[in-house]
Amino acid sequence: MCRSRKSTDAIQPTSSNSRRRSFSSSFQTPKSLKPASSFSDPSPSTTSTTNDLASSSNNFYFISSSDSLSTQTSNTLSSLRASLPENPHIYDFSLISSATTNFLSKRFSSSSSSSSWLCHLHGKQVVVFRRKLRRSIELDDLVHKLSVICRSHHSSLIKLLGASLSGNFVYLVYEYVKGANLGDCLRNPKNPSFTPLSSWISRMQIAIDIAHGLDYIHHCSGLETSFTHNHIKVTSILVAEDSLTAKICHFGTAEICGEVSEEEGSRSLGRTDSKVMKIEGTRGYMAPELQFSGLVTQKCDVYAFGVVVLELLSGEEALKFMFDEGDGGYKRVSVIDTAREAAAGGSGGVRRWVDRRLKDSFPVEVAEKMVLVALECLEEDPERRPEMKKVVGKVSKLYLESKNWADNIRLPTDISVSMAPR
Repeated sequence: MCRSRKSTDAIQPTSSNSRRRSFSSSFQTPKSLKPASSFSDPSPSTTSTTNDLASSSNNFYFISSSDSLSTQTSNTLSSLRASLPENPHIYDFSLISSATTNFLSKRFSSSSSSSSWLCHLHGKQVVVFRRKLRRSIELDDLVHKLSVICRSHHSSLIKLLGASLSGNFVYLVYEYVKGANLGDCLRNPKNPSFTPLSSWISRMQIAIDIAHGLDYIHHCSGLETSFTHNHIKVTSILVAEDSLTAKICHFGTAEICGEVSEEEGSRSLGRTDSKVMKIEGTRGYMAPELQFSGLVTQKCDVYAFGVVVLELLSGEEALKFMFDEGDGGYKRVSVIDTAREAAAGGSGGVRRWVDRRLKDSFPVEVAEKMVLVALECLEEDPERRPEMKKVVGKVSKLYLESKNWADNIRLPTDISVSMAPR
């Protein structure tokens, strides 16, 4: 079976009110976050509830007298509890300030639009992102948005746990997942010849994970709403160290920070008080219509996904400038242009274009189809770009073809790889 993360794997808490009520007596959601380790061992209340249920039914053979089976059942229930989305938190700013040593501790990451710190809140390791608000937001509005976004639960998304407001900044608290961003996995400055994504299957796994996560964001199954990510790029995608699966970061940032707003049914970039509209985006990932009009749509995410897939296949940057020895200047090189040239050259062109670190160990026909799928997402006319539902179907089919190819030549697909450079 396919190892990809399907949208059906997502837990839909809103559509299971009855199930919530049935477990409410044994699973009381705490008012504060508990450390992750507390979910690994069953709590006394959970264990006693399980034993009571076991002893009251004749269908549980010997459970009341078997500690091992009772513990196993409790662990299963505890795992279920850990998988449920947590209630969103409005964190007190002083708590975040104290956890980050008044933001003087070493930054976890930094960019032109945000900074982040790795810290502990309520005994749980989290990452706090500080972003500037594009438009002011009231506390009630923030609570409403968090109540929707934090109910989202998908294996390909980094969970948003809560937020805090202070001045013109919002502090978004996300779960911490150990790993590295996709850009560093593809292009390690310390050792350019090494990549933890050294097999074709590992790269197809990343592609299908991103596709499923983005499809969930666009349609948010069970939440009766949809979102736009607006920050899809290789540095916004985390590759988990333990499983080499992809998780999309910064989900909900565009909505909370006011980067998109509802105006007459269309989604446009939020304006500041000045007469100039500042368009936030990363060069190489911005759709043409976004640069021209500032309109943020889900088709902009589809465009950015196409760029990420081309980077994943080639290992090259989305956009770079290379020295031209001919005229002594620099020329602009786009992975989109090189991919189009490769696709025009057929199978031979694609084989030469795909990342050489794969050492030609990949199904060329599948690689050629993946390039065409990515280029379809990169159509200049947004109406000609497919929706993510359609993209997921195509990538899933190519993932299965890749699995069959790997099985036929007996390639190891589940080896453990360290992310450390060699």
